[in-house]
Amino acid sequence: MRPASISIGRRGTLMLTAAAAGATLVRWPARAATAGGGNAALFAPVTALNNALIASMRSGSTMSFAQRYQMLEPVIDRVFNLNAVLAASIGLSWARIPDAQKTTLAAAFRRYTVSSYVANFNSYNGQTFDILPDTRALSSGQVVVQTRLIRRTESPVKLDYVMRSGPAGWQIVDVLTDGTISRVAVQRSDFQQLLRSGGVAALTSGLERKVGNLSGSMQG
Repeated sequence: MRPASISIGRRGTLMLTAAAAGATLVRWPARAATAGGGNAALFAPVTALNNALIASMRSGSTMSFAQRYQMLEPVIDRVFNLNAVLAASIGLSWARIPDAQKTTLAAAFRRYTVSSYVANFNSYNGQTFDILPDTRALSSGQVVVQTRLIRRTESPVKLDYVMRSGPAGWQIVDVLTDGTISRVAVQRSDFQQLLRSGGVAALTSGLERKVGNLSGSMQG
């Protein structure tokens, strides 16, 4: 089953999360709610991401793609463990990729991830989202931070972040739509097709093409 895109802004579609084919399009929220209590460090990355996305959405009509890329880039670098996301998205073959190719591929994946957010969080229509105070622990030692997309005229949508603690603190390593549909799993399916067709070079080129498409679609 191919994933269906989720509409975010005026034009783009979001790769970073996916819903089952035939799902209704949803609007992402545009107000960050900070969860309190003893989990402040755990919730902080999600709150920071939400706040940055709100700023991007509000400035979508006044700032260029490149300007909003520069605004979101440092936040995404900080709140995501992009190397862990990429490794998990590729799977077991990640360990066999030479270091030089990993470096090039990671740079392309980073540009793709940031560009996807820039292209999709590009307009503000009064949406909100809330971070739930209760978390869910996984057997791996990771923790799920649960959020809800609050829409004006439709039911809330569940959007959860899988968090991992490391040297940089808590960071996002996966995004779950409806609590079950994994961004990493969807990417793994897509990436494997490119890896089988032409190896790491094909995957790197494919990601760069997507970056070009995302940035080009937002010009003018």
